[in-house]
Amino acid sequence: MNFCNIKYFDIANGEGVRTTLFVSGCTNHCENCFQPETWDFAYGKEFTEETERQIIDSLAPYYVNGLTLLGGEPFEPKNQPRLLELLRKVRAEHPEKDVWCFTGFTLDGELLKDGSYPRCDVTDEMLSLIDVLVDGRYVEALKDISLRFRGSSNQRIIDMNKTREAGKIVLWNEKQL
Repeated sequence: MNFCNIKYFDIANGEGVRTTLFVSGCTNHCENCFQPETWDFAYGKEFTEETERQIIDSLAPYYVNGLTLLGGEPFEPKNQPRLLELLRKVRAEHPEKDVWCFTGFTLDGELLKDGSYPRCDVTDEMLSLIDVLVDGRYVEALKDISLRFRGSSNQRIIDMNKTREAGKIVLWNEKQL
């Protein structure tokens, strides 16, 4: 990941107030994607050490719930190594904050499947640092504006901590909060 955009005090891309990192680069090219400009791996501002520090510092206030990664596509193999570095630092400095990630890839069908396009040597560790994963490509025919945190009914909101504990996919239940 070399380029990105950042939204501070975001309330649309995860529970509570968040810092949202929109990474650049996506090969999924979902029909009617809400930000097709992010398909370009060179879209946005350069991601630097200073950018990383600003993101980490923005998580410090008590009222910021956590970090959200979306795109583009965080699980593009080109994006994963740099995002993993960021997530390690976020976990070290703000272990109380949660991490949400939106991906067009499916957890069980692609991210955990050996030999699939997005799976690389850092995928498992990156997944281990994510609390909530919204997975699945946006499908225009399944568009549903009544859904919270997703655009089409095929997309899932996965509670990654409970999924790891159970050894099977456990969906996030917002009523638990």
